Amino acid sequence: MIQSIFRLAIAVVLLASCQTPDEKQKDQTILFKNATIITGSDDTPLVNADLLVKNGRIEAIGEKIENEQAEAVDLTGKTIIPGLISSHVHVGTLKGRENSAANFTRGNVLRQLQHYSKYGILMVQSLGTDRKLLFENGLFDSIRNGELEGARMLSAGWGFGAANGAPGFPEHEGEDNISRAETPEEVKAAVDQLTRYPVSILKIWVDNGGDPATPKMKETTYRAIIEEAAKHNLPVASHLYFLADARQLASDGIAVFAHSVRDKELDDTTIQLMKEKKIAYIPTLTLDEFAYVYGEQQPSWINDPFFKSSLEPGVYEYILSEDFKRSQQDPGRMERNRHAFETALKNVKKLRDAGIVVGMGTDSGAQPVRAQGFAEHRELELLVKAGLTPMQAIQAATIHNAQILRIEKDFGSLQKGKIADFVVLDADPLENISNTRQILAVYKAGTKLSL
Repeated sequence: MIQSIFRLAIAVVLLASCQTPDEKQKDQTILFKNATIITGSDDTPLVNADLLVKNGRIEAIGEKIENEQAEAVDLTGKTIIPGLISSHVHVGTLKGRENSAANFTRGNVLRQLQHYSKYGILMVQSLGTDRKLLFENGLFDSIRNGELEGARMLSAGWGFGAANGAPGFPEHEGEDNISRAETPEEVKAAVDQLTRYPVSILKIWVDNGGDPATPKMKETTYRAIIEEAAKHNLPVASHLYFLADARQLASDGIAVFAHSVRDKELDDTTIQLMKEKKIAYIPTLTLDEFAYVYGEQQPSWINDPFFKSSLEPGVYEYILSEDFKRSQQDPGRMERNRHAFETALKNVKKLRDAGIVVGMGTDSGAQPVRAQGFAEHRELELLVKAGLTPMQAIQAATIHNAQILRIEKDFGSLQKGKIADFVVLDADPLENISNTRQILAVYKAGTKLSL
């Protein structure tokens, strides 16, 4: 009898430890009181407002909500923002200073998703470097549905690149990454194969990064990819750099520019075309800053624990090394990268002012210096540096990204009926956008995560 009771007790403990965040939250009601709430959908915050969460979703939001059954959490002096969404990342290939296909394991993917969530990023879109392993044994469905710890994730699967062209890094090795289809027949077969998996977008690498020796993707190829994707109701996101490519891609039906136009300022004709075609824009400003900033005077955040703890082991020491600094100080390289960054800042401001949907993405995880988690908060700061208001920057990382990812029904803003993903801050980011780093707590589907 005693042994039976003991076994039952152990079973109950094990069951509780195996529950997902959503299961733990079932039948719980929590009332968050007296906070400043940035909803994501409104241009002005709610002041001294309450947020009622029931069963992982928002039951009510507004002033002086009463619910006697709810557990009350007083957030006087705190600010609530929606859980951040990053619409351009790479998950699983980075480990330490090495970016390799061999690193793409279940454990590494989950480790990095947990890392993002500690930084208040509760949804990411991985753009083009995932492997078949992600879609096996229910792993991806569990991640996407929020059943495992860490950020939720959407995926482009593996992307499409030019034959003998970009991308050419070690993380793209293997038969399930990258497709080098060229002819319409090859493209159809490649798209058909990829769409057997639950991808939500396709990714193409069009440009050659300015290297004339590297082939660019042919227009006939990427037009065929866009056309085939449309048959599956899938948008296509493009890696790009040059204004000329942007003009042609816009004409051919691209849905998302996944990087900034960086060689020239956008002209009115191209901007108008983007607006007519409803093309979204993910500027990845941190990518361009990280490409040169360590070669100059060290940035103000170089010793910030928020930055240092975001890096993979060994990367901080590498960044401080003289060899790395010299590599960034190459005169031609630094001049080009600084120009790219400054041009990117101008272009994102132009597009936001024109009414283009601007999202927040960073390309974090693609290279060791593109720090996962920190990069997203730095991106918000750079959007403000470019001329966006703090509210516009937060909207880029919340409701606008939800629109780009087509998940706005459940995510991206704090509204009744939506999933209760949000971040509690110790300071108001509308006063200083860097206050998004002042994270007190992160809630995923109403469940408080361990930081």
